[in-house]
Amino acid sequence: EVQLQAFGGGLVQPGGSLRLSCAASGFTVSKYAMSWVRQAPGNERELVASIGAAGTTVYADSVKGRFTISRDSAGNTHNTAYLQMNNLKPEDTAVYYCRVINYWGQGTKVTVSS
Repeated sequence: EVQLQAFGGGLVQPGGSLRLSCAASGFTVSKYAMSWVRQAPGNERELVASIGAAGTTVYADSVKGRFTISRDSAGNTHNTAYLQMNNLKPEDTAVYYCRVINYWGQGTKVTVSS
């Protein structure tokens, strides 16, 4: 059974950093394309970053240069994907979800505010 558990969100000041984690079970993160998607209040879900099965990364224009998606290599027992977020802005405030194929984690809330 595929399960995704996202965590690492919280309250951070503008300019700060957070690292989100997506712990996976039921599959190996290094073998599948994975994505981070966010949804701000009143907005539709937005693809933030994705990493393909071969390791190619894609980012939304709004986060390029600030966010980095990564994942554990094959054989790593943590089997986790990550989203490193630097220089956070108030407009990054949202619930962040990790996704693989059509499976979603439960979301972790990020609030950027002074």
